[in-house]
Amino acid sequence: MGVRKRLRAEAIKEAMKTTYVAKLNNCPTSPRKMRLIADIIRGENVEKALQILKFSKKEASGRMEKLLLSAIANWQVKNEGERVEDAKLFIKEVFVDSGRALKRVRPAPQGRAHRIKKRSNHVTLFLDSKDRVEAENVTKNDKN
Repeated sequence: MGVRKRLRAEAIKEAMKTTYVAKLNNCPTSPRKMRLIADIIRGENVEKALQILKFSKKEASGRMEKLLLSAIANWQVKNEGERVEDAKLFIKEVFVDSGRALKRVRPAPQGRAHRIKKRSNHVTLFLDSKDRVEAENVTKNDKN
């Protein structure tokens, strides 16, 4: 491995220590429906997002709630002894990509068949702390 590649790999590894991620693959909901939920909670703090998801009538909100709880658990693993309430966590980034589509056939009139695509999606959710983001902004402003 070259020097630049090794330094880049070490930088990525160091950045992942302060990144809290949760992924949900092959979720059997169409990406369009899941993006509606993702757009609602993007940028919200964790407590408010959990309340939004808990009281939403959409089916996808239940899956997104479990994903958010998983991201919080990942944060707790990396930050033992700290409380979630004190950390000021918020949803930094959430995106929904389309997954595989199962192709099915539905009977149609006059002996024909219509194709149906049962879509799925992949959701990725990133958490961050507002304190850490503010500290980074201060250091960037000091350098300028």
